[in-house]
Amino acid sequence: MRVVQEELWQKPATAQAEAVRSGEVSAVELVESHLERIAAVNPRVNAVTQLLAERAREAAADTDRRRAAGEVLGPLAGVPFTVKETTAVEGVPTTFGVERFRDLVAPADAPPVARLRAAGAIPIGHANIPTLILAGMHTRSELFGDTVNPWDPGRTPGGTSGGDAVAVATGMAALGLGNDSGGSIRVPAQFCGVAGLKPTTGRFPADHRLLGPDDPGPASQMLVTDGPLARTVGDLRLAYEVLAGTDPRDPRAVPVPAYGEPLRGPVKVAVVADPGGRGVHPTVRAAVETAADALRAAGYDVREVADVPRLDEALDAYGRITVTEFAPTWPAVRGLLGEGGDRYIEMAMEQTPPASADELMRLMGTWLNIRRSWAEFLYEYPLLLGPSFSEPPVEPGLESRDGAGRDRVASGMRLCTVTSFVGVPAVAVPTGLADGLPCGVQIVGRAFREDLCLDAAQAVEDRLGLLTPIDPRAAGPAV
Repeated sequence: MRVVQEELWQKPATAQAEAVRSGEVSAVELVESHLERIAAVNPRVNAVTQLLAERAREAAADTDRRRAAGEVLGPLAGVPFTVKETTAVEGVPTTFGVERFRDLVAPADAPPVARLRAAGAIPIGHANIPTLILAGMHTRSELFGDTVNPWDPGRTPGGTSGGDAVAVATGMAALGLGNDSGGSIRVPAQFCGVAGLKPTTGRFPADHRLLGPDDPGPASQMLVTDGPLARTVGDLRLAYEVLAGTDPRDPRAVPVPAYGEPLRGPVKVAVVADPGGRGVHPTVRAAVETAADALRAAGYDVREVADVPRLDEALDAYGRITVTEFAPTWPAVRGLLGEGGDRYIEMAMEQTPPASADELMRLMGTWLNIRRSWAEFLYEYPLLLGPSFSEPPVEPGLESRDGAGRDRVASGMRLCTVTSFVGVPAVAVPTGLADGLPCGVQIVGRAFREDLCLDAAQAVEDRLGLLTPIDPRAAGPAV
């Protein structure tokens, strides 16, 4: 039997970094392996937008020089990662997928990019998004076009961090740096068969200013969290440890230890396969049940519960607060979205009118009250198991086609939306395949207990295995 040697790009990030630190391979070799993979695969999936080949080679050569000089390298030494088109990489345009921002060169790395780079990781390219992260869930930008789901080109890879999910799933990068305000990491993780972490609000430092020194309003400040995508939970954990901490550029980031006190007895897990009782596809329900069985086998106290707290109220408040914050800038913003790019937000604004000042004040109180209800729920059940999206991957652009399509997608990601609204952490993890498409779940935890989510996701992965890397030219694991 012929044994096929594993390529460097196929290895997990943890193994890649260890190989570079030990001198088993050079960082230059590791980067070249990924650049060759990008050259072979990206023309088929269009996930990597701005390739940083020469910069990556220079960073890799510097890593090798420092190792040769006896320096201790960081935990992510030489590991290539992609960066969402929303997030600044020094000296590279942060385009948001918009033609008008093609030359908007970033003066400095965003805090999470800086932290990954300080740990030895190497940015290898930006990754595609929906235009201005507002054109919908499908990853299609005015500037770079459509990104293809490597499992099935007739299905969306999800978004808005779809480019990073595809890059990671196909082996073009070991890690992707995305962000999530209602499912933008977790949905593409489920659709592409990779793992993703949405951290607690305030866990990772970030800077989400778009233009100039002014920060966005409270909804954008509280809902958007940067986070990693990876092929293994172990890689997510390593990225989590690197990204956690404080930064003077982000006063929201708090110095909470990355690991909390162990809980007494078996950890209780609440299972809700159909949040709100709105319906869930049989394959998604089966994925939740499969993950629940894996957790039971690992010693968790798994219990089905009636529902999550105050779902409909939270979804309504999320919609009203975000639309109210966004409405004043919409006339200017919609002109940046290109033909048809405004349909997704326009339908949302028609469905949910902005709140008055008095209503907004009441909604801010409701927001805190719902967070309290969730804190009480997660005090009883430290973990919650449910779907990231209540259907298998849907067709590209469904959410922008008409009102019914938009409502279907909004309903599909409802557990992502509410958990972003209350600011708690969640890890998306694959559970297997159904009809040739990846399935997955998310494991939600108490605020600042990403460690509990990662432990549970690891138990699921240990029992159910990995789905990627995948070669988009043949629907199956790459060999």
